[in-house]
Amino acid sequence: MISTVFESPIGLVQVMGTAEGVSAITCIDVLPGPELTPDTPEPVRQAVEQLQAYFAGSGQTFSFRLNPVGTAFQQTVWRALLDIPFGTTCSYLTLTRRIGDEKAIRAVAAANGRNPIAIVIPCHRVIGSNGSLTGYAGGLWRKQWLLEHEGTWPVKPTNPPGQLSLF
Repeated sequence: MISTVFESPIGLVQVMGTAEGVSAITCIDVLPGPELTPDTPEPVRQAVEQLQAYFAGSGQTFSFRLNPVGTAFQQTVWRALLDIPFGTTCSYLTLTRRIGDEKAIRAVAAANGRNPIAIVIPCHRVIGSNGSLTGYAGGLWRKQWLLEHEGTWPVKPTNPPGQLSLF
C-alpha cells in the first residue's frame, strides 16, 4: 500500500492505494510521510491530480479506480453516495430510500460515517432533512467548506416550518 499526502484548502489530504485502486482518502492533521514518488501507483497519482483539480475549481468528477474495503452493506451505501452529483445534496432519509430500506437509516448513517474515500465518495453531500450539517469524520468545518466549494451551502430546509427531523 502506497500513501501520499498533499496540501489542500481543507488541510492535508492523504491518498492510499495500490495498482488495484485507491482504498482511502482522508483528511489528516499531521504529515505522515513522503509525497508522490516514482513508485507511486497510477490510481494514487491520478487521485492526487484529480483532487488538486477539484480543489482548484477545475474538476467536478473523478475517474480513477477505487478499491474501498468494507462490508457488503457499506459498499451498497458507498455506491449510492456516488450517485449524488456535484453541486447537490441529499438527506440521510433520501439516501436510505435510494438503497431501498427506509428502516435502515441508522445503519446507512453509520456506513456513511465509515466511508474510507472522502470527497470522491461524497459523504459530505449528505445533510439533515432540515438542511443542517450533520457529522463528518473530517470535521464539520471541512464539510461546510466542501459544500460551499460545490455551491450547495447554505442549504434551504426541505421540511415545512415547524417540522423537526432527526435526519
